[in-house]
Amino acid sequence: MIMLHSELLPAAERGSRNLMVMLHGLGDSLEGFRWLPEALRLPGLNYLLVNAPDEYYGGFSWYNITGDHAPGVLRSRKLLFDLLDDLRSRGYPTEQTTLGGFSQGCLMSIDVAAHYPHRFAGVVGISGYVWAPDKVVQELSPVAREQRLLVTHGTFDAVVPLEKTRPQIMQLQAAGLHIEWREFAKPHTIAGEEELGVIRKFVCAGYADVVGA
Repeated sequence: MIMLHSELLPAAERGSRNLMVMLHGLGDSLEGFRWLPEALRLPGLNYLLVNAPDEYYGGFSWYNITGDHAPGVLRSRKLLFDLLDDLRSRGYPTEQTTLGGFSQGCLMSIDVAAHYPHRFAGVVGISGYVWAPDKVVQELSPVAREQRLLVTHGTFDAVVPLEKTRPQIMQLQAAGLHIEWREFAKPHTIAGEEELGVIRKFVCAGYADVVGA
């Protein structure tokens, strides 16, 4: 049985069950987001950093970047469902979990938010796109329209062009998904404190008891 490798970074505030699950981009690993707790400065938040299942040039991948994405996306969706179910059994309720991802991790975060049968505290997608938006709209879970999503993108992203992602997000919004869409003057990266501040505010809104919210 395949299981995703992950590492829990405990909150500074002992006893908190608030959690942020972070999914990396293509060729990266959980090591790529060790800086996030210090940057977000939310002592009431635990972090679970997750490696994608496939090896990719020294890092990992959530799905095959060329050809048909479907097999990889569907497999990774199932693995993330299993991970989230396990977290629920260990006392990390989905309602107190923020799911976040960058690039490929963004695609997986949006996909999981649309299909997982439990409501998240919030979902953050950074510099990614939507896999098969027509299919996503047809398969929305019963709670999909209750999810809170923040999706950010760069106006000069050469890896995932803004012109590809914006209409996909608009299609999901038209289908009733609650998506806050923010554009930043950035390439395929995170735009420092300007973007982190937006993410921090969004994450805090999902947790009534996060210190600093």
